[in-house]
Amino acid sequence: MSLTPKEALDLFNSDDLIGIGMAANEVRRAKTDPRVATYQIDRNINYTNFCTEYCSFCAFYRPLGAKDGYILPLETIHQKIEEMIELGGTGVLLQGGLHPDLKIEFYENMLRSIHERFPQVHLHCFSAPEILCIAEVSNLSIRDTIIRLRDAGLVSIPGGGAEILDDEVRHRIARLKCKSEEWEAVHREAHKLGMRTTATMMFGCGEEYRHRVNHLERLRRIQEDNGGFTAFIPWIFAPENTPLGKKTPETTAFDYLKTLAISRLYLDNIDHIQSSWLTPGIKICQVGLQFGADDVGSILIEENVVYAAGVRNRTNEEELRRIITNAGYIPAQRDTLYRSYVLK
Repeated sequence: MSLTPKEALDLFNSDDLIGIGMAANEVRRAKTDPRVATYQIDRNINYTNFCTEYCSFCAFYRPLGAKDGYILPLETIHQKIEEMIELGGTGVLLQGGLHPDLKIEFYENMLRSIHERFPQVHLHCFSAPEILCIAEVSNLSIRDTIIRLRDAGLVSIPGGGAEILDDEVRHRIARLKCKSEEWEAVHREAHKLGMRTTATMMFGCGEEYRHRVNHLERLRRIQEDNGGFTAFIPWIFAPENTPLGKKTPETTAFDYLKTLAISRLYLDNIDHIQSSWLTPGIKICQVGLQFGADDVGSILIEENVVYAAGVRNRTNEEELRRIITNAGYIPAQRDTLYRSYVLK
């Protein structure tokens, strides 16, 4: 029986962290192999830091014309992928700022060049705001934009740009960014085209519990209709070096674990929940495996966005395998779509 929004809100207001975690862990064990916890080796490549959205939670973007702004040449992107493959990586997440001068031909050329040179690499690229921007500057529909990107090599779409899917919050922290319904429209269109996507939530940015519940309810409804989400990844807002961080208290480990567990309980129609190490740290990530998560994400060979916000956590395959083993699970490397994993 699925949680109602009121029940979820009651759990958010509860101090029974252990009880909530135990309930979430039971759901996790029923939905995925209870013996195994997974991880991935991939690479985030931020192809540009130019952006016109000026989100108050972001320390990464640069305005157009900034001296330290960049657009990566294809040769640099190819070199980064070669380094990832040498480390056993299988996927690339391309993500950048919203650039008003880059039309769809730029993205098609980038995808095709990667796919032709590295056909074995899974291209999991471009958040919903990026796709909406590409569609707008190219005078295309969302559907036609996704089709053209897919035909150029795009396989799946990440859940970035969701933050909190409640426009009351979005207006306060990123008023120029797409609305909740627009983010939803991109993912629904991708699902209709047979593509898989992930769902995310960045919390701890001054929102209320009711906003988090609204976010989870929207995701569950999308999944009920199309079943296209492979996983849900919640993470904590990184406040350092950001305008929003100056007036937002830091999120606690208690709040992170409770939100992770409630996510597992509420999103009972999404198979996988990821515990994050990037902002909470490796120890809290490990504890998250007892609070409903079945995956610890990627080693993130390269990460620039939250690094710009002062986060310095780093990890490697050996450490991820160690925390999984020490938590009582068998570590297994997976691919982007969780279609297969390799026990080592």
